[in-house]
Amino acid sequence: MVEYSINFDAVFGALSDGTRRDMLTRVMRGDQTISELASRYSITFAGVSKHVGVLLRAQLVSKKRRGREQVITGNDQTIRQTMTLLWDYEKLWTERFDRLDQFLKEE
Repeated sequence: MVEYSINFDAVFGALSDGTRRDMLTRVMRGDQTISELASRYSITFAGVSKHVGVLLRAQLVSKKRRGREQVITGNDQTIRQTMTLLWDYEKLWTERFDRLDQFLKEE
């Protein structure tokens, strides 16, 4: 298996919420200000900021200032590492099921 530099507990914790998954999808399509994100949900600006904070701690997004606005950008490196982890598990389990299938055919 590959060595990973991210905290997958934080990543999967962040992705466990539907609002955060939707926010991540939006920022992966293009940078969004927190105000732009907040306008899409029926939660407070502070609530959106908290969700963004969870995504930031999981390194799924980054934040930068542009004038008075805070711009949120998706972090494709974290997404790629997460996908690699999941592909590694898929390969592991596929190989195990293939061996079990072969064993059952031999019996």
